[in-house]
Amino acid sequence: MSTYQTEEEQVEAIKKWWKENGKSVIAGVVIGLLVVGGGKGWIEYRRIQAENASAFFEGFSQAANSGDLEAALKRGEALIKEYGGSTYAIFTAMRLARLQYEAGQKDQAKARLQWVLDNTDEAALDGLARIRLARLLLDMQALDEADRLSATPADDAYQGEFLSIQGDIKLARGDREGAKKAYADALEKGVSTPALVRMKLSELGG
Repeated sequence: MSTYQTEEEQVEAIKKWWKENGKSVIAGVVIGLLVVGGGKGWIEYRRIQAENASAFFEGFSQAANSGDLEAALKRGEALIKEYGGSTYAIFTAMRLARLQYEAGQKDQAKARLQWVLDNTDEAALDGLARIRLARLLLDMQALDEADRLSATPADDAYQGEFLSIQGDIKLARGDREGAKKAYADALEKGVSTPALVRMKLSELGG
């Protein structure tokens, strides 16, 4: 305001500026308060959702650990429906897949694992779900599907596991030399069950 020579000129300039810009200033303040308040509200909402999902997951885990498949399915499906975008839902679906596989419900287990692949953006969980689904497909003799799923691992950390599955697929197709190479490569990359892969390789003369 130093460009104005008198106090009256300064007052008039302020009045004029406020008349021209006052509404936008008020709107900006209101919007700013809404953004800050909304941000805090969103954080609180997320916290409550996470706590609720955790409680749901605890109840599901208790049912799953007790071996009560019916109760586990009921609680697990409720969690997935209510909190489908959470990591708890992903873990729940993977656990349900295992329970249903053990109960002989292979098609349902397959659908659970496919749901995980369709709904997770975590590379580690995606890779784990792919491994489990590929092994399930191999068990179901769906060799072409298992082959496609395990041929291009999404994460190098699981490369050994996928090579081991490729070895099983090749062996199931009668390709012993191909299986031998896949098992050897799997051991080189690293697998979670090296003793089992070594046994398979030894049986093939590797």
